[in-house]
Amino acid sequence: MTNIGAGEIIYDLRKKIQEIRADLEQLGETPTDMPEMIASANLLRSNEHLSKTNEQKTKLLVAYEQYSAALEELLLTVFDIQKDLKEILKEQSSLITGSSKKHPKPKIRKK
Repeated sequence: MTNIGAGEIIYDLRKKIQEIRADLEQLGETPTDMPEMIASANLLRSNEHLSKTNEQKTKLLVAYEQYSAALEELLLTVFDIQKDLKEILKEQSSLITGSSKKHPKPKIRKK
């Protein structure tokens, strides 16, 4: 019913997302053209940067997908626990009302 490592998985995924974001930020903006280089060299530099950026964004999307799935699983577990607790409360409530009906209070007779 309960996945013991769910909290650890979510923590690890969150950490992975932060690392990927940091890597993406390190790449910075698309490099500007350098006038001393020919157009094809500038295009190669730009293409290399875009490839690296795209790779990091893909990793980020995958990490968010895993993170989202882990959160959904955790939420389902919470709802299962909530349902179980409601059933336990109903059962205990019926036991309390049932036991109070079985044991009437003794009447005190005055002499």
